[in-house]
Amino acid sequence: MSRAASPKPRRKPQRPTYQLEEQIGFILRQVSQRHSAIFAERIGGDLTPTQWTALFKLSESGPCSQNQLGRITAMDVATIKGVIDRLTGRGLTETGPDPADGRRLLVSLTRAGQLAVDKALPNAVAISDETLAPLDQAERATLLSLLSRLR
Repeated sequence: MSRAASPKPRRKPQRPTYQLEEQIGFILRQVSQRHSAIFAERIGGDLTPTQWTALFKLSESGPCSQNQLGRITAMDVATIKGVIDRLTGRGLTETGPDPADGRRLLVSLTRAGQLAVDKALPNAVAISDETLAPLDQAERATLLSLLSRLR
């Protein structure tokens, strides 16, 4: 009599090595949370990061369409619209017709908006410095260069 071969036990597939605390997304989220806390504490004027971005870019570029502002600040249409609506409600931005194309509205800073930028700018510099404080100058440059490549 022949004996039936007993089936070999199946091996559990090898799981890839994965340490959550070493993953880029996990680390970036922690760094972002730290930076957000520093930003909220230091920016002044009750500005959110997206509001500060829009105000600063308008200060830098001058009046532009909401669509263009969204592109240069990396915000989608709905986000930039909400940001501009809130800033306009606070008297920091205003919209008006484009003299070159009456169908298009331009967003611009009000005098109060420019004053808010001027007041917050030193804080914005300090926020970046505090966020990067654990790094020396060469490490800062390397980090920013590498992160820029990941965009």
